[in-house]
Amino acid sequence: MAYEKLFNLQRSEKVLNEIGEELYLAREKAGINLKEVSKDLNIKEEILENIEAGRSGAFKDVFELKNYIAEYAKYLGLETEKILDKFNEYMFEYTSKIPIKEIEKTIELQLKEEAKNETNEMASPYTKTPRKYSKKVYILIYVLALIILALVVAWSVKQITISNQKTNVISYKE
Repeated sequence: MAYEKLFNLQRSEKVLNEIGEELYLAREKAGINLKEVSKDLNIKEEILENIEAGRSGAFKDVFELKNYIAEYAKYLGLETEKILDKFNEYMFEYTSKIPIKEIEKTIELQLKEEAKNETNEMASPYTKTPRKYSKKVYILIYVLALIILALVVAWSVKQITISNQKTNVISYKE
């Protein structure tokens, strides 16, 4: 059983090595160095080196790795679909070997983490709906706005009225 897992892991790593080698050979054939590719694609050189070496462990996000491979293959003029099919096959091989108990355990941990985050006071606009204020807060804001408006109107009237007499003409002193 352990031998089978090791064999499958080596086989799947071989697929990534093949993809990386194919990208490397195409780049070398085109006479382009990694700095040029990095600059043109706006991808760090280290990432491109890891792809060419077939080091999938250097990437936290598999989808990000897939996007890098697709961009790189397209840039080199390779058949992107063919390379992505190889990558998808690798991912299927890799993920289909994960035991169900591990998947269930991971899901359980994620659910616990989500429950923990729900009780947390911090709210992120990307993960949770923002807090809604109660009607009392809106009423208080409305009342304060009306009071401020009334004070402004009273002050304006006082400025216009001089000694309880209304002025009709504005005069200037020279």
